[in-house]
Amino acid sequence: MERGWSTRRRAFVQQYEDTTLDASLLLMPSVGFISPKDPRWLSTLEAMGDELVSDSLVYRYDPEASPDGLRGSEGTFSLCSFLYVDALARAGQLGPARYAFDKMLTYANHAGLFAEEVGPTGEQLGNFPQAFTHLALITAALSLDHQMDTAGF
Repeated sequence: MERGWSTRRRAFVQQYEDTTLDASLLLMPSVGFISPKDPRWLSTLEAMGDELVSDSLVYRYDPEASPDGLRGSEGTFSLCSFLYVDALARAGQLGPARYAFDKMLTYANHAGLFAEEVGPTGEQLGNFPQAFTHLALITAALSLDHQMDTAGF
């Protein structure tokens, strides 16, 4: 909580005493590390939305800010996009969560399966089908449904 929080960024960060964001942070509220409505988490979620999210699709991290040594570029990660839906829903941001969830569903193939990544023109990239993505889809759906029921939608 102390070393992973960047006062300068007003966000939790990828590694201690750094300022780079990483989509793995999206797991923080779901594993009970922090309340999904804690101001530090909401600030982190907002920073991630500004930096790692493109039209509701989520990049794992910014390779320019945290070079990984890999050649080429990568798409947004389907798993991370569903984790984002879950985090938004838990934070009570149901409109954006529903939008992101519905948008992600459009990237499934004709059988409802997802690849690991979504490319810049919507193509499926990487491992296919991606089991972890489908587990995140189920978690996001259950979380969004629960939060919507609780809010009376």
